[in-house]
Amino acid sequence: MTDIVAYFNGEWMPQADVRIRPFDRGFYVGDAVFDLTRTFDGRSFKMAEHVDRLYRSLKYARIDAGLSQQEMTDVSEEGIRRNEAARLDGVGDWHVWQAVTRGTGVFRGPATLATVMVFYLPLGASTYAPYYKAGAHAVITRTRSYSPEALDPKIKHYSRMNFNIAEQEAFDVDPEGWPLLLDQHGNLSEGNGYNVFIVTGGVLKTPKDDSILQGVSRGAIYELAGRLGIPVSEEALQPYDLYTADEVFFTNTPSCMLPVTRVDRRQIGDGAPGPITQQLLATWSEWVGVDIVGQMEALNAGP
Repeated sequence: MTDIVAYFNGEWMPQADVRIRPFDRGFYVGDAVFDLTRTFDGRSFKMAEHVDRLYRSLKYARIDAGLSQQEMTDVSEEGIRRNEAARLDGVGDWHVWQAVTRGTGVFRGPATLATVMVFYLPLGASTYAPYYKAGAHAVITRTRSYSPEALDPKIKHYSRMNFNIAEQEAFDVDPEGWPLLLDQHGNLSEGNGYNVFIVTGGVLKTPKDDSILQGVSRGAIYELAGRLGIPVSEEALQPYDLYTADEVFFTNTPSCMLPVTRVDRRQIGDGAPGPITQQLLATWSEWVGVDIVGQMEALNAGP
């Protein structure tokens, strides 16, 4: 396959040559923020929204990337162009991943210049493809989301051990389980990289944004629901609301949206992806000009 190139501290280089120093604070103490968008047929989707969220995270964390927001956008788009041959050589589409660490330094000491990376990962499909028709399984874990008093969930950061532990807990319950975390009050928050929606009585419901990442794909659902005349409500939701919902789905950048048909081994609705979920997914495919499910299935099938 054609070599993939990445941006690293002002230079373009083969992605395989990118190296992080052991005492870079992003690696050493998780002192880093990031964001992730994807392409559809080689075109970025909502790049401006993702970069805007990245710079909100940087501002909150007091990290200076050394690039303006527009420069970060331009670099990210340039990498898509530089990697077009690799995309056509079998990648299909990209995850575009921007990451910024505070740089090297010691505790309570000044850091050097920030480490800035933009790298490009093949979309892949094996994680998601089987679930568009069968539905994913969710498990509500014992591990909770970060409290806003400890670390505001609106920051997209690398300090994610709670997500990793929650993932292992979900696997203990269901080998196909995807973790869902509660907040400190016992309300539903989010998964380890995805937001959650339920459908009850024709209304889309999702947790309020005081204990979750404000997902760009979550916002895309609001747009699609507005086009389709589907009401949306942000509410404090409990496990009861999941168990008794007509439909459940996740949203994230790689999959766009993923139906969920079991929660804690309990069947949701009739055990198949529901009509509103399928309507939203079909409308999203029309929006971006790519059959999302068809692309994932084709990538999963391989050459």
